[in-house]
Amino acid sequence: MLHPVPHPSKKRAAVLLSLSAVAAALASPVVAAPAPAPAPAPAPAAAAALRWSGCATPRYPTLQCASLKVPLDHDSPAGRQISLALTRVPHTAATSQGPLLVNPGGPGGSGRTLAGFVASALPKDVAAQYDVIGFDPRGVGRSEPALDCGAGHFKPVRPDSVPLDPATERANLERVRSFAESCQTKHADVLPYVGTVSAARDLEVLRTALGAERLSYFGYSYGTYLGAVYARLHPDRVHRLVLDSVVDPGGVWYEDNLAQDQAFDARHKSFLAWVAQYDATYHLGTDPAAVEERWYAMRTALRSAPAGGKVGPAELEDTYMPGGYYNGYWPALAEAFAAYAVREDAKPLVAAYERFGAVEPSAGNSYSVYTAVQCRDSAWPRDWNTWRADMWRTHAKAPFMTWNNAWYNAPCAFWKTEPLQTPDVTNHDLPPALLFQASEDAATPFEGAVAMHDKLAGSALVVEEGGGNHGVALSGNKCLDEKLAAYLRTGQAADAVCPAQPAPKPATATRAVPPSAGGAALHGLLGFRG
Repeated sequence: MLHPVPHPSKKRAAVLLSLSAVAAALASPVVAAPAPAPAPAPAPAAAAALRWSGCATPRYPTLQCASLKVPLDHDSPAGRQISLALTRVPHTAATSQGPLLVNPGGPGGSGRTLAGFVASALPKDVAAQYDVIGFDPRGVGRSEPALDCGAGHFKPVRPDSVPLDPATERANLERVRSFAESCQTKHADVLPYVGTVSAARDLEVLRTALGAERLSYFGYSYGTYLGAVYARLHPDRVHRLVLDSVVDPGGVWYEDNLAQDQAFDARHKSFLAWVAQYDATYHLGTDPAAVEERWYAMRTALRSAPAGGKVGPAELEDTYMPGGYYNGYWPALAEAFAAYAVREDAKPLVAAYERFGAVEPSAGNSYSVYTAVQCRDSAWPRDWNTWRADMWRTHAKAPFMTWNNAWYNAPCAFWKTEPLQTPDVTNHDLPPALLFQASEDAATPFEGAVAMHDKLAGSALVVEEGGGNHGVALSGNKCLDEKLAAYLRTGQAADAVCPAQPAPKPATATRAVPPSAGGAALHGLLGFRG
């Protein structure tokens, strides 16, 4: 079943009504999903005290690092051990509120640098009360073993993501099937233990190693789901819980990706309308529909003549997808579009691909973990005919990235590790949690935040009305940031609406991110697809 995304104007009107409606819903009993909650894990064995050493950077001069051993299989705690890479910015206040774990999402995102960012972005008096802890989840980054299923999976030029003929579909299927087989060959001993529930149980081992009675948690994107699963396993161990850009827990993961496709298409149209607003700069026309036609004409042209031998239709989608996460990238993306479509100069488009779309060597690790977690967490259709029918139906309404997103997730159709049953994260035993959500977020559509708000009794939902960025707290919106700081100080929060930040203005340099956009540092850490 598809999760339809309302037309933006209807959704914005609904936001103002939804907060009171959600509050009323919370007064009624919540009906649990059919899947059971994960069984409470036994208390982990006492872990050795962590040994922190300095790993300062010029930007984060007090950053420390450590490593934590955790069981590969939490049901066999005396068996094989793996390690998690950690960072910390220690508290400086006389009285501490304990550890604040931070996660940038993914799955597959490294959180080590995020600790320094969060500690520096929070008001000094708030940061001083917490040990801000970053971590690479199991399989990620400097944690060991680190997954890497196949080099060159995203090497350009890939087959067109839209399979307009059987040969193109076969070529894409061969790519994703090969990736799934490579994962199984390289990491068969680890894959059964890479998933959200295992990662959540790691956090409990970490809490014990930190010697903390309770922990606080601040997660973006996929990190919201990881935090909700941990909270369901150990509600009595949660001090504060902040979830920003919230995953719909009822759609994990196939349905959530279909919902993304429609939301990203709407966000891409918002970008094209912004380009039309600045015709004097970009000369692509004043009619958003006409600008959209020119963008798809560019896509068609790249099918037969990839720009710079690197940017075909699939790579073009990779390049423009980040604009759905963060509108601070719009000026650079608009300039590349205009250079190609108006001035017949492909160099800025290639530069934009290398900046936004090209996969870094380390991304082989993050994508491998992304796939391993998503394919293990829940059941995906095994019959490719189901995928094909769903994608063409969704593509008819949302052509921007439906098929691109399908191929990104399609290894799950051929995954050999058996999927788990998705846990129900409904929770009546938590202290009040705080949720942040932009009303036009494409990566985690608004409906998911409302669903999570329903499931976490007593939680507060703060909506950035009209905002479309993914990851909004600590990105420069004073209203949101004040509510985050107040919650971390006191644990108290209430439903609220904050106005969105202004849209960016055209930039004079293609690599510039205008100050009006805000949040460039944060979005550099969160990455894409998470």
